[in-house]
Amino acid sequence: MIPVSSIFVNAQIITPLGVIPRGWLLVRDGRIAAYGRGDAPTADSVIDAAGATLLPGFVDVHVHGGANFEAMDATPEALHTMSGFYARHGVTSFLATTWTDSRERIQAALETIAALTGTEMRGAALVGAHVEGPFLNPARCGAQSTTYIRRADRDEGLDFLNTGCIRLMAVAPEYPENHWLIRECSQRGIAVSAAHTAATYDDMCAAVELGLTQTTHTFNAMTGLHHREPGTLGAALTLPQLRCELIADNIHVHPAAMKLVWLAKGADGVILITDAVRGAGMPDGEYPIDDRVITIKDGAARLPDGTLAGSTLTFDVAVRNFMAATGEPLANIWQATSLNAARNVGISNRKGSIELGKDADLILVDERINVQLTMVEGRVVYRENA
Repeated sequence: MIPVSSIFVNAQIITPLGVIPRGWLLVRDGRIAAYGRGDAPTADSVIDAAGATLLPGFVDVHVHGGANFEAMDATPEALHTMSGFYARHGVTSFLATTWTDSRERIQAALETIAALTGTEMRGAALVGAHVEGPFLNPARCGAQSTTYIRRADRDEGLDFLNTGCIRLMAVAPEYPENHWLIRECSQRGIAVSAAHTAATYDDMCAAVELGLTQTTHTFNAMTGLHHREPGTLGAALTLPQLRCELIADNIHVHPAAMKLVWLAKGADGVILITDAVRGAGMPDGEYPIDDRVITIKDGAARLPDGTLAGSTLTFDVAVRNFMAATGEPLANIWQATSLNAARNVGISNRKGSIELGKDADLILVDERINVQLTMVEGRVVYRENA
């Protein structure tokens, strides 16, 4: 039974207007009803933060799986298990992310995601789907299967979009055949990201005009920076219309490169992601990915040829790594953990920050970003040592 009202007391609260050093926050009917400092109002349930930091829950818009399940399993069990796993690491909203695969398998995954989007999950709220592929560039495939990479067919693309659950579509923007899809997504309010791409700087500028707003796992599987051809990366770092996803696992991206993105894009230009796969949260070993196998060893997920295949990263670790790389406190980088993603995928009216009337998607963390409590829409879905 969810209490009608709950109140956090003795918390350091991170809000868009600044940090409240020792404050209270009232949750009523699943939403943020009030917050402040000084004497707290009464509520049905009291949560003593004991000086811990209260901030908006993490929003992961690029995550394939974890706890031995993936979105491409196309089952409710997979999505519920993933949801519970993410909540233990501070995620309160996620986009279930598909891989490049056959039309039928992607469609099945999207229909499963659509059926559960907006329903009560085991942990983090499922707010929609992120389609990463199949409309990519095989020359920058990374771990995406070249067997199924293709250009954007209108019938197939519209079938995907008409499931109604897609909030983020990742494509290679250099192909004219993919341009209609960028336009269509933009018209529908669906964010589009440049992914697995050999786009030039000019290609990226043209795609921004069509509606591109994001770059997928910046640095990885894209054209790098050259002083005479800035490439995809040069566009990502310099075009203000683009926000940059970043896998902060210290494997995909060196800490110095993370700091470069921070310096180039600022507090509202970075979107931390995990890009986690089935093996996240699992022991080292072999795990399936479509009809292939990846090996998890020493925190890295790789194909047999050594290619990185997603990550085993959890969001709390990503935040810790990003803070270390940038030298910035949580109060300065928190937007990269929640609000920037929420804005890009169109859910910031209700998620991504501590503001009156928004969903009570909240987490308590200690100074090392260890998650003590996760609340989703007013419901405590994880409590440390409980």
